Amino acid sequence: MDPTASPYDAGPHWHQTGEQHRRLIDSTRELATLTTAVVHPCDEPSLGGALAAWREGIIAPLLVGPRPRIEAAAAALGESLEGLTLIDTPHSHASAELAVRLAAEGRAEAIMKGSLHTDELMSAAVDRHKGVRTDRLMSHVYALDVPSYPRPLLISDAALHIAPDLAAKRDIIQNAIDLARALGIDCPRVALLSAVETVRATLPSTIEAAALCKMSQRGQIRGGCLDGPLAIDNAVSLAAARQKGLDSEVAGQADVLIAPNLESANMIAKLLIHLARAQAAGLVVGARVPIMLTSRADDVETRLASAALAARLARTTPGEESS
Repeated sequence: MDPTASPYDAGPHWHQTGEQHRRLIDSTRELATLTTAVVHPCDEPSLGGALAAWREGIIAPLLVGPRPRIEAAAAALGESLEGLTLIDTPHSHASAELAVRLAAEGRAEAIMKGSLHTDELMSAAVDRHKGVRTDRLMSHVYALDVPSYPRPLLISDAALHIAPDLAAKRDIIQNAIDLARALGIDCPRVALLSAVETVRATLPSTIEAAALCKMSQRGQIRGGCLDGPLAIDNAVSLAAARQKGLDSEVAGQADVLIAPNLESANMIAKLLIHLARAQAAGLVVGARVPIMLTSRADDVETRLASAALAARLARTTPGEESS
């Protein structure tokens, strides 16, 4: 598969769970392996996910954590760590700091979360002096493979920013657009969600949506097509959008959903995962390197899809994604 092409196609309206993500994983075959600092992989799921991504040829793992605990996890999996780099640290805090330093120094091209708390890893990542922050705010993007939706669906921000203001939302949107473009979506359609489609003074999310659309028109957000406010039915259903008489390039066929706040983004993503059998992958974007925030409950395919997202983003040729 051409690594510059989108790993997705329109396909049938219904597809098997994970089908889009499998195409995403397959699209990394011709990409260079991504040197990845795997932070504190001290349990079976996190170590197993890293080893699976290594076997798929997506990452070259640098296992950062207490050697005895990593070796114990490998033994429990019946796996050998022969030929892999294992960097011994005393505890999870030291693991996070060292992994981030490897990335900051250019010795790692991506970071993968293991069996430590997200706050612990992200605290190291955002450190002004030792971290991997840039001028842009970091944000989390869910990439969902929803069986009833014909294209990948990116949702942000459901993990980091509780109540982002207008400036933060600008960065959240730009990060999501950049990831979508790295996946081969030339001009991602971005739906700015609210409860209604009209601007109302009593509903702040509608005012912010209108402002963000104008910011896009003025070049403050680049590389995507924005519309909002849109209720979620009109963002993902062409029938609903037509019923409302919405004349929009985004309505009914959104690639990216931007929620008003973390709570609403998290609820949308979790509902799709648990009620619509969506398979989730996730990435923190906006740092100097992609950061894979995996959950203990994530299965191997989800971890592989997250690694594939990181590989596509890291290998995007400068200029292919928006600046």
